[in-house]
Amino acid sequence: MFLNKNTAPHIFTLIFMSSMSVLSMSVFLPSLPSMTEFFKTDYSLVQLSVSLYLACTAVVQLIAGPLSDYFGRRNIVLAALILLILATIGCYFAQTIEAFLFFRVLQASIATLMAISRAIVRDMATPEKAASMLGYVTMGMSVAPMIAPSIGGFFETYYNWQATFLFVIILSIGLFLLCWFDLGETNKVKNKSLREQIKEYPILFSSRRFWGYAFAAAFSTGTFFAFLGGAPFVGSKVFNLAPTTMGFLFGLPALGFFFGNFATARFSMRVGIDKMILLGTLFQIFGMGMSLVISLLGFGTAITFFGFCIFIGIGNGLTLANSTAGMLSIRPAVAGTASGIGGSIQIGGGAALAAIAGFLLTISESAYPLQIIMFLSAFMGFVCIVYVIRRAQIVGDISI
Repeated sequence: MFLNKNTAPHIFTLIFMSSMSVLSMSVFLPSLPSMTEFFKTDYSLVQLSVSLYLACTAVVQLIAGPLSDYFGRRNIVLAALILLILATIGCYFAQTIEAFLFFRVLQASIATLMAISRAIVRDMATPEKAASMLGYVTMGMSVAPMIAPSIGGFFETYYNWQATFLFVIILSIGLFLLCWFDLGETNKVKNKSLREQIKEYPILFSSRRFWGYAFAAAFSTGTFFAFLGGAPFVGSKVFNLAPTTMGFLFGLPALGFFFGNFATARFSMRVGIDKMILLGTLFQIFGMGMSLVISLLGFGTAITFFGFCIFIGIGNGLTLANSTAGMLSIRPAVAGTASGIGGSIQIGGGAALAAIAGFLLTISESAYPLQIIMFLSAFMGFVCIVYVIRRAQIVGDISI
């Protein structure tokens, strides 16, 4: 029942929770060049607001998952939202790059909602149904990165970069109120002691399929996070795009993400999660392979660079919900922990790729390093899911 804190949350609440995690990550990207001027520093230092945020997101998910298994999903979500509101206020008032990066790191608390929203879905459904439900949740969530850069580009063009963070403050307060009134507790085994939970860990950690799903998701997502870290530089310095234009083009991967998640929601129960993940990695390999080849032939433009990134979004839409369902099905009693570890690997790898992309782009001042990193990450995701499928054929047990 909607707006009843004694029942499981409405799917709209889950979508809003997941969307806020993604929106706060990407809404300010069109402002990175102007923030470099405001803080009178180098682009590579301002770009740390992306890579450091992603790195801290990895740590937050690693902690938030087990805490939600013990204390319950609701309590941890509400605490994380309070911290997000305070951190975003700090970003809004920051006058030095050091202060901004400090509060930006604290903003990563919102990553709690990434891990816990997935665990909530697993609390409510079987693995196949969870994949389908996660598909619908992330399909709705995909609207956030589709429109967030455009919103940020609008505020950057007509106001300033601080206006973007004011917008995030307002949304965060609204989400806190929604969760307060609608997010009922779904973790029915939260009274287990931490010692009892830890006894479940060896089974989870010894599962090769768990790690296969986790790294398939990490490399698949890595293509997108490398894009987040490097695309602002490519758009402004290589292709000389205006902030509003960049905001629009940044939404193309999210458009693909929407359609990929729609396919996941419709077909995962029929096709199977492993085949859906495999198909997602092939979409990414095709998109980034074509983008790189066209650039090497001398025909690369902003349209070809950003246009082929739509396949990155499609691949992520097909891969992430299904690989998450696979991870969480290994040991449902510690679904929060599994979600946190998987999310930590996923985001941590993305943070590394974003940092590497930003560093290499400032050296070469061309799009090639970013395209190569994204292609290699997509290929490694393909290798991981092939291993998972092969392992399943050998042992025939999802827990091994």
